[in-house]
Amino acid sequence: MLNVQWLDFVSVFAWFIAVYMVIVIVFYSVILMISMLQLRKEYQLDRIQAYEDYMDEFYTRPVSILVPAYNEEAGIIQSVRSLLSLNYPTFEIIVVNDGSTDGTLEKMIDQYEMKEISKVVRKQINTKPIKTIYQSTILSNLFLVDKENGGKADALNVGLNFSHYPYFCSLDGDSVLEPDAFLKVMKPIIDSNEEVIASGGSVRIANGCEIKNGHILKIGLSNNPLVIMQIIEYLRAFLMGRIGLSRHNLLLIISGAFGVFSKHWTIEAGGYKTDTVGEDMELVVRIHRLLKEKKVNKKIVYVPDPVCWTEVPEDMTILRRQRRRWHRGLFESLWTHRGLTFNPKYGSIGFISFPYFWVVEFLGPIIEFLGYIFMVLCLFLGGVYIEFAILLFLLSCLYGSLFSMAAVLLEEWSLTKYPKVTDIIKLFLYSLTETIWYRPMTVFWRCEGVWQMLVGDKSWGEMKRKGVSK
Repeated sequence: MLNVQWLDFVSVFAWFIAVYMVIVIVFYSVILMISMLQLRKEYQLDRIQAYEDYMDEFYTRPVSILVPAYNEEAGIIQSVRSLLSLNYPTFEIIVVNDGSTDGTLEKMIDQYEMKEISKVVRKQINTKPIKTIYQSTILSNLFLVDKENGGKADALNVGLNFSHYPYFCSLDGDSVLEPDAFLKVMKPIIDSNEEVIASGGSVRIANGCEIKNGHILKIGLSNNPLVIMQIIEYLRAFLMGRIGLSRHNLLLIISGAFGVFSKHWTIEAGGYKTDTVGEDMELVVRIHRLLKEKKVNKKIVYVPDPVCWTEVPEDMTILRRQRRRWHRGLFESLWTHRGLTFNPKYGSIGFISFPYFWVVEFLGPIIEFLGYIFMVLCLFLGGVYIEFAILLFLLSCLYGSLFSMAAVLLEEWSLTKYPKVTDIIKLFLYSLTETIWYRPMTVFWRCEGVWQMLVGDKSWGEMKRKGVSK
């Protein structure tokens, strides 16, 4: 009797995992179709002609670029240099030195001949104290704000208080932008007559590219398998997930590495939250919530083309810390705003976005991890369970590797950022291997993030950078 009950439990568990994976695969397939149609529409545009008019400052909106910098001495000069050469009529650059312990501050002061200025900052959001404000003597639109250490979110809030323009862009200190990135990311805001209040751009991986003085000279692939797998991951996340969700104003994440926001709505929402490790997602969710509560029809969109190149971890220790932190950040945002889930007051955000992020993004790694354990157990249980193990493995391949392969092909079909055919073949072949090593590894790390959350571990984890620009 006991044996029958145990076998029943195992069967129910196996079917639960299989049905869950089928639901997720169907959802991703729908998202993939929407993304393909949207990219095809964009692909048919004459892009050069489409952006010419936006070089006239009469049509565009000035933008404050906020660069939070904590120990970014390896890449901060090149990052600012790439910003100075942007094709955009009016902008200011505000580097916020968040109490760096390396030479970030000194490098900025020396390189751009920064001089201390006296300026009153309107404190619309509470932040850690500002120590000194500098302005470049050679570039009047370049500022450096030195403040006490308070974390990235606090540094962004300081930049918001200091900024002069109605839109701001948050940009990581190790990032390099393509020259037309701002024209493209601001286009939906301008075209919509400001119905769009936030716009996120694509983020790609700079490791392996040739970058000099903040300019991309040659796009290439790293030889490090961990970096290649992260490139594939980013392609899948940006080209599939975000295009599909953005199409129906369901986006809950704009990458902290590159996104433009309305300053008015960000301050109205209370700025960046400082007690979470996922401040970028939390802000987007809070703005959505505010818009729904005020019954204002505004949109948050994702634009696939404008590219920001950023450095990613090259060793397992740093990558593991990052993935654990990301998963904790995801949970913190979802839990803080859990009242939106299936709440009719918040419309499609409450009925589609929140359930999707809870079930697929947060619970997915936990269920997948249980699936891996089950597959191993099946080898010992034998009999009919071997068939379950094969079924789960095939679903896992479809869930992981095949969608990654589709993302690589989507990139080549639409945006063609990687010019060499050998690079695309390499990406394609690596994506085939995802299910057997990279995905189980990241799933385990994300489960570790859940464990950290349960035991109250709030550590950020040091992120060492070596700089991607020469």
